Amino acid sequence: MRIAIPANNGHLCAHFGHAPEFAIIDVINGKIESVNYLIPPPHEPGILPAWMHELQVDVIICGGMGMRAQQFFNQYGIQVIVGAPEMPVEEVVKQYLAGTLEVGENICNH
Repeated sequence: MRIAIPANNGHLCAHFGHAPEFAIIDVINGKIESVNYLIPPPHEPGILPAWMHELQVDVIICGGMGMRAQQFFNQYGIQVIVGAPEMPVEEVVKQYLAGTLEVGENICNH
């Protein structure tokens, strides 16, 4: 499984489209195998979903994402989880894998 998280200084960045980097986390047998930080391409409609698809991302965990972006990701078969708290990226993934990640409202209103 490959998980993508918008990041800023190793923590989940609240708004997906404004993240300066993305943590790409590979999970094998329920454990974090690797964490790599990548600089995203310019933020334009449809660019990030295509990029994530090329990276073979399965799940995106973020604080907020617009509905249009979520629809783009769904077209690629990428699951989107919104409302995640701003905490260290690896802790987000550990909680997600354990089934204990508490998500709230989508903080994006567009």
